[in-house]
Amino acid sequence: MRCPFCRDEGSRVVDSREVEEGQAIRRRRSCPQCGRRFTTIEELVLTVVKRSGVTEPFSREKVLRGARRACQGRPVEEDALQQLAHRVEDTIRSLGMSEVPSHEVGLAILGPLRELDEVAYLRFASVYRAFSSIEDFEKEIVDLRAARDGRHDEQGTNGK
Repeated sequence: MRCPFCRDEGSRVVDSREVEEGQAIRRRRSCPQCGRRFTTIEELVLTVVKRSGVTEPFSREKVLRGARRACQGRPVEEDALQQLAHRVEDTIRSLGMSEVPSHEVGLAILGPLRELDEVAYLRFASVYRAFSSIEDFEKEIVDLRAARDGRHDEQGTNGK
């Protein structure tokens, strides 16, 4: 690591610790040339591997754009979308891989979006899963209702 003060290449690590819940490492460094200290932060760069094989850096903003598009015209607050994007990034990082297939990102979006807004979920799922018929929508709606009824039963309301 090059010293930001004298540009010498021989800095040494004085102290290291994890930050951001283990997603980055903060290193305190010392330059033997000028004696000054500086801090660096090393962060895992997440890469998304698309179906075509092309790779690109993970983008929380891209997740937000997709969720916003799905939620267009729905009563969903911007803060809820920001939280969804944060959850998706946490889920992807928790996989512990530096390269993540794009379908894993899509799956990570589906769960939180389903909890946030069922209509937005259907919109996103129809594109993500490439629905080709009304039957695809019907099946997904049946699954949504079953999940919702299951939640009501767990809460002791039996769907009534």
